[in-house]
Amino acid sequence: MSKSLRIIYMGTPEFAVPALELLVQSKRNVVAVITAPDRPKGRGQKLVPSPVKEAAIKHGLKILQPTNLKSEEFLEELKSLKADLQIVVAFRMLPESVWNMPPIGTFNLHASLLPNYRGAAPINWAIINGEKETGVTTFFLKHEIDTGSIIFQEKVPILPEDDLGTVYEKLMSLGANLVLATVEAIEENKVKPLPQDESKAIHHAPKIFKETGQIDWTKDAESIHNLVRGLSPYPAAWTELDGKNCKIYKTAILEKSASKVNPGSYESDGKTYLKFQCRSGMLEILELQLEGKKRMKTGDFLRGYTLEKLKK
Repeated sequence: MSKSLRIIYMGTPEFAVPALELLVQSKRNVVAVITAPDRPKGRGQKLVPSPVKEAAIKHGLKILQPTNLKSEEFLEELKSLKADLQIVVAFRMLPESVWNMPPIGTFNLHASLLPNYRGAAPINWAIINGEKETGVTTFFLKHEIDTGSIIFQEKVPILPEDDLGTVYEKLMSLGANLVLATVEAIEENKVKPLPQDESKAIHHAPKIFKETGQIDWTKDAESIHNLVRGLSPYPAAWTELDGKNCKIYKTAILEKSASKVNPGSYESDGKTYLKFQCRSGMLEILELQLEGKKRMKTGDFLRGYTLEKLKK
């Protein structure tokens, strides 16, 4: 095979942009990009293109934005492109009529070390569960989600200071390089996909909902700290403070010992610190955003706001 492979690229968010950029820079023949329809955004509800669409426009690539992946019109157009290979990075579930169309098949980039953390939010859950490493995987699609044969994997450590934002950045870059390496291996007939080892499918990675981020102070300090890390900067873990919703972006574990103080109670000097009691240990809140206010460091927040508990 050669670099003349006809490739269709499917993706929507920022995470999928670097891989597309690398394919274009390496002179691969990307015959079309498939991405989500433009979405209304902001007060004026102006239609905004996806990050992948913006990248495709910049490079003058053909763009398809189907609302129905099973429609005859879309399938006919897809067939007319005569793709040899399809690549999926952060797109939606594909019907078999789409992923099974190219002669080589369709491979996906997943932000975990499969088979662990199959699902919609692998980066979040790896951090929430306190993992010390994660990575990216390319694999060929088949019927069951995230279960196809593995082509390549790359590992990366999750450092104590990492949060969702920093791990996302690491995997976005690592993943782009892995996509290109996978294409190169396919071109050179060096791909030997291996079935996933089901015994390693320990954790699932379901979609994150608002209730996922609600802090349960009856848990230990380390678990809550990891929840905060796994949801920062978006959508953010949250709790109630003075009867208002308060997003928590950054915390520090102060101690891990048990306490007789009620979990969820807090203490503050009203100027520099805010500490919450957990089932075992305490957490210091370093960055937060009270409903109706901006995200800020705790000291800045306390200088402009007096907690009800501290009012005389």
